[in-house]
Order: sequence, then structure tokens, then C-alpha cells
Amino acid sequence: MTVKLTLPAQSKMLSKDFIYGVATASFQIEGGKDARLPCIWDTFCNTPNKIIDGSNGEVACDHFNLWQDDVELIDSLGVDAYRLSISWPRVITESGELNQAGVNYYLNILDRLKSKNIKAFVTLYHWDLPQHLEDKGGWLNRETAYKFQNYADLISKVFGDRVYAYATLNEPFCSAFLGYEAGVHAPGIVGKEFGKKAAHHLLLAHGLAMQVLAKNSPSSQNGIVLNFTPCYPESDSAADIKATSFADDYFNQWYIKPLFDGDYPEIMAELPKENHPEILEGDMAIISHHIDFLGVNFYTRAIYRADAEEHFLQIKPPAPRTDIGWEIYPKAFTELLVSLNDKYVLPPVYITENGAAMADKLVDGVINDLDRIDYYHNHLNAVNDAIVQGVQVNGYFAWSLMDNFEWAEGYLKRFGIVYVDYDSQVRTIKASGLAYKALITNR
Repeated sequence: MTVKLTLPAQSKMLSKDFIYGVATASFQIEGGKDARLPCIWDTFCNTPNKIIDGSNGEVACDHFNLWQDDVELIDSLGVDAYRLSISWPRVITESGELNQAGVNYYLNILDRLKSKNIKAFVTLYHWDLPQHLEDKGGWLNRETAYKFQNYADLISKVFGDRVYAYATLNEPFCSAFLGYEAGVHAPGIVGKEFGKKAAHHLLLAHGLAMQVLAKNSPSSQNGIVLNFTPCYPESDSAADIKATSFADDYFNQWYIKPLFDGDYPEIMAELPKENHPEILEGDMAIISHHIDFLGVNFYTRAIYRADAEEHFLQIKPPAPRTDIGWEIYPKAFTELLVSLNDKYVLPPVYITENGAAMADKLVDGVINDLDRIDYYHNHLNAVNDAIVQGVQVNGYFAWSLMDNFEWAEGYLKRFGIVYVDYDSQVRTIKASGLAYKALITNR
């Protein structure tokens, strides 16, 4: 097991120009439910048997009340940047105007970060769609994309020069596939005929938001965050390789190819007509708006085999695995970054999320999470290997700053480099957090 995080002496990741940060998301940490409109995750949490531990995000880490302490905590880690998301239902009223109280909450955080020279990486949408918009069809309704553009327009004007980088969306794959096809995330809609329609409206929302960000905030870095789960065949048989390629197009390339090529993968022709998105004239030009950076979230890989019934079948992930059951395979991180760089003309890349859920134990006030340190060490070095092979990576964000509401898993899985006691709300920096701080501050 690795006890500290080290990189090769000549690594670009040891330069002061390389940005290190921590990341969170509004619904996962804030609480403060009474000071915002309901969102789809409130509804999902209140639906029986959707959240494994029956919990919700009404209090979470109480960051809504404890944000000042949490900014001090972030600062104590020595990071260059903090990636946070804005709660759309906290800052926009049902009639589509700014909610000043909600706006002030974020202005205070952004101003405090700026006073500490911590760069703010703001994500505009990290899955907490206002429920009143879901009631009108949510991401299956094209109009939601224009509601998002309005939100992005208003909030970027009021934030002014406080934001270093904007991401329009976090992981549209999760919103579209997990939310509107598999139904395991909010709003819990199930059906193959819905996933690609939702995906198209999410990507349209991204492009429309990029238009207003380019106008309102030209000096910030403006882009999008995509998650990738690289696909590997179980064997070298032609059938397994073909199935794996289909899965890669379905889950990964579907969200990046429109950004850079203005087109969806060719597998669209193999999908039933009722599963196709409704693409209007000009949509792909909007979606492929220039972006200043691509955010890449990586956790694990997936292995596929051919299947007689479906286009592909994912097999059970081999060991070693994290506490959430995801295989630990850092080599896939390097191979993903290099393959994307070969396939597309990429802008600078930020690793906007990478981390591991581990079964942390608090013993005498200490969390000795050597398994997580090992994960970070190997994945940071995997990023370095990609940089050596020509990928321009400008920064890395650990997921997550602190343990939090892990969506359908509730509070059962801990991803933080800071431990949270949910009863007392006491934060304790884990060994991984101290190792991360040491890497950053000793550059």
C-alpha cells in the first residue's frame, strides 16, 4: 500500500501551473431544503425503495449552514481550486427570475474563495432539476433546454468575474441514461425510448448555455464535464470486440462526439426509430459550440461480451474493487485519455472527478485510509502517463472533498478525503486528505 502520493520528478503535474482541487455537488452536501424549490432528487428520495438506506438530502452535510467552516477546511488542504455546483432550484424562481437570497448564498461563497485565491470551478447543473420543470416533462421536454439557457444567462451575469471556470453540465450520461432510461436515478423513468431523447435535450441545453457564457463571461474557462467508463472486451473474439464497440458508442462516444464532430455515433442507425432523439435543424451546430476545456470524470472501466438478445452484456467487475463495487484499474485512465486525444481535437482537459469509495473506519479520531491513498497514487500516475503521451491535462480534482449523500446509495458509501460524522457534522481530514495536501503543498 502506498503511504504518500508521489509523481516522477519531471512530471508536469508537479509544476505550480498545474491546478489541484477538490469537488462537491450542491444536493450532495448542502441540505438547506427549506430555502430552495423542490428538485427531482427530493421527489426520488421520497419514493419508497429508491434510496438504499431510505435517506434524503434534506440536511446532508449541512453545508448550507456550515459553508464558512467548509471554505476554511478547503483552504487548509492547500488546494488551488474548488469545484462546486449551483443548485438551480435555489437561485431561480418558478417564474424564471433570480431568487436573490439563493444568489447571495453563492456570492458569499465565491467571494470567500476569491479572498483566499482559490479558483472557483462552477458547475451549473449537477442533476438537481427543479421539480416544477420535471412536472412539464423534464429533460424529455425540449423547452427545458431553453429554461436552462435562461438560468445560465442570469446567474453568469450576477456572478461577474468571480468564476474561474464554468461547466454547463455534469455527466449528462447519468442524467439521461440513469435518470430516463435505466430509472435508477431521479426522476426514475424507465424505457429505452427515453434515454437518447433526454440526452439530446441535455446536450442542446449545454450548447445554448455556452452561447450565453461566451457572451456574459468571456474571460472564464467555459466547458462541460463528461464521465467515461472505458469499455473492454471480455475476449479477443470478433463478437466481443463488436459488442464492446457498440457499448462504447452507446455510453461514452454518444456524449462527446456531438461536441467535437457535430454528429451522433453511427450506431444510431441500429437503434429502433422510437429510440431516436428528435433533432431539429441547427441543433448539432448549437451542441458543437466551441468549448475552452473538457472536464473528464473517471472511476473505473467496464468489460463486455456479445449477447444473443442485446447488443452487449456487461460482466461482473473483477477484483480489486472499491467499496461501491467498481473495479480498480488505473491503466484504463491512461488509455481513455490517450484514445480521446487521438479521436478528437481536444481543448485542454481537467480531470474534474476521480476518487474511490472505501469502507472507512474512524479509530481514535483517525481515518487511516491507505487503500484510498493507493487508489489516488496510481490514478494520479495514470494521468501523468497520459500527459507524457501528449494529452494536455491542466488540472485534477479529487472526488470528493467530504463524505456526502451518494445518490441512490444514500450515506452508505464514503468518497471523501474528509470524514463526516452525519450526527454531529464534525469533519475529520482522512490520511488521504493529508497525503493530497502534502503532494500539493510540496510542489
